[in-house]
Amino acid sequence: MYRFSRSIYRELAPLVLEDKPFHTGPTNHERVLRACEANVYRLATDWHYFAKPTKTLFNDIRIYFPMSAQPRVYKVVERYMEFAKRYFSSMPMSGYDIEGRRIECRATTRRGTPCQRTPLPQNGYCPSHQHLAEPAELPVAA
Repeated sequence: MYRFSRSIYRELAPLVLEDKPFHTGPTNHERVLRACEANVYRLATDWHYFAKPTKTLFNDIRIYFPMSAQPRVYKVVERYMEFAKRYFSSMPMSGYDIEGRRIECRATTRRGTPCQRTPLPQNGYCPSHQHLAEPAELPVAA
């Protein structure tokens, strides 16, 4: 997970604006790194519900870069977030997420409690709740 956030940061670090002379608190570099790590972490743990990871990260960090560097920043963020999204969605589901928590189906039961069955990797729903998946998420019939 950190390989993606650190790669984004390493490529963008030379472009980060310098801090003001009497600035207290985290530096601009620290803020960019934290934003990269937070967004990649969210993508890794909740990629089904993270609709626009590239836009979110870019909006979080763009204030730390000069206007002339904005197009390059967006392209770097877009490239690495797409790599990360493909990587996380292609990982085999072992029944546990990257933090060791048990992965459960995204649906709720008739009683309103979360479904506790292990979901299929392509869409996050168990076989009983496949009808809730979006058409683009449905497995392709061979």
